[in-house]
Amino acid sequence: MPDKFDVGMDVGSVSVNLAVLSPEGEVLREEYRRHHGTPSRVALQLIESLEPDFPLQNCRLIAFTGLGGKVLAELLGGVFVNEVIAQARGTYHFHPEAHAIIDMGGEDAKLLLVMDEDGHQVIQDFAMNTMCAAGTGSFLDQQAHRLGYTIEQFSELSLKSTTPPRIAGRCTVFAKTDMIHLQQGATPDFEIIAGLCQAMARNLKSNIAKGKTINPPVAFQGGVAHNLGVRQAFRQVFDLDDATLIIPPHFCALGAIGAVLTAREQLPEAFTLDLQPLRDYTNRKKEAHRALDPLVPPKELGPEAYAVAPLPPMGSNTEAYLGIDVGSISTNVVVIDREMRVLAREYLLTAGRPLEAITEGLKRVGGKLAGRVRIMGAATTGSGRYLTGDFIGADVVRNEITAQATAAAAIDPTVDTIFEIGGQDSKFISLEHGAIVDFMMNKVCAAGTGPNNANGSSTTCQQAIEGVTGRFYGGPT
Repeated sequence: MPDKFDVGMDVGSVSVNLAVLSPEGEVLREEYRRHHGTPSRVALQLIESLEPDFPLQNCRLIAFTGLGGKVLAELLGGVFVNEVIAQARGTYHFHPEAHAIIDMGGEDAKLLLVMDEDGHQVIQDFAMNTMCAAGTGSFLDQQAHRLGYTIEQFSELSLKSTTPPRIAGRCTVFAKTDMIHLQQGATPDFEIIAGLCQAMARNLKSNIAKGKTINPPVAFQGGVAHNLGVRQAFRQVFDLDDATLIIPPHFCALGAIGAVLTAREQLPEAFTLDLQPLRDYTNRKKEAHRALDPLVPPKELGPEAYAVAPLPPMGSNTEAYLGIDVGSISTNVVVIDREMRVLAREYLLTAGRPLEAITEGLKRVGGKLAGRVRIMGAATTGSGRYLTGDFIGADVVRNEITAQATAAAAIDPTVDTIFEIGGQDSKFISLEHGAIVDFMMNKVCAAGTGPNNANGSSTTCQQAIEGVTGRFYGGPT
């Protein structure tokens, strides 16, 4: 049990990192904890957890850095240190030979160019991302969750890659669009993950470094430094090896460590750590604000909204046609008869695995119609139409514009305008007498689009009935 110790905290957008240092600079304890939007509460819990191993009356000083550090420093009488200075000082404590520092956290990324002059660290230049969180840890978390992996699995899978695809790195929305298109082209997950890691490294080099000369060795730190794929990407993009890309000890807590080391230059003569102001702050009641009227839930659609034609008799071998629409979010499978009546329809989440979704959709439809129909033709549309067409041996493959227009004109020949908003794209189509005269759609950016709703009630199969018959019948949009 130390007689005296110092506490450092790095309060970021995603996590709170705590470090306890001895007077000699030894790290006695390090802890990383995600705060899920309650940084002050988590900071209080971390400080309280120090006892009994570290009695708070023995604390000489407490220093803060990071996005939420200033408020906590004011509440506890601590020292606030700018995060650029704190990160640089923490790295210098362990690796004074580093000439550059890359720090990647939950929602920001920094590049620091440093040098050692007569035993003192000098920050020559630095840059960091702006409001956009492209190329940071939060986006990695989101994509790992979307692909169905833990962040640990996400890290390990990237090392299996041999030919990583090119993925946009300047915008998270662009990157997600690229990833979805690659998935629908049957690109293996580990190749996509490696491509994303390389996109993050290229983004830092081109957008944050902006032509700066980065001399090795380079220290890589922050929560993203856990990711083995990103480490490998930095080695490749910056032409580094294991010796010139340094992963410092305590790389998640270097901001907290650096804050303590910097604050020691203004060590208070007497300091008592009183947690009551922080307890009062975390327990305060939120001020009442004028609230807007609550949103009214839309009317629930009943079974009649999804009505299909009666099933043909068993053994009738009714002539039927299959349509499949594979989009970025959902997959729709539909079967119609010669009179354009919908005999069966299925809506499934694509979930980044289009072939599995198609297989499941066909299985469900086949379970309803087996022994009752004979499929005379099959067609595909959507962003995964080519992969789907090859997979099922489709007779016709059509783009979404054609599919939407054909279906809308079949429902109502007088339609002259179509707005279609899907999970990753949106479209405007202008018709005259059932013919397309103009159209527009978003390109790479998915801003202004929306994921499918929970029950899929707003999604129609009319895209799937494209080109085979040119008509649609059997349910509302």
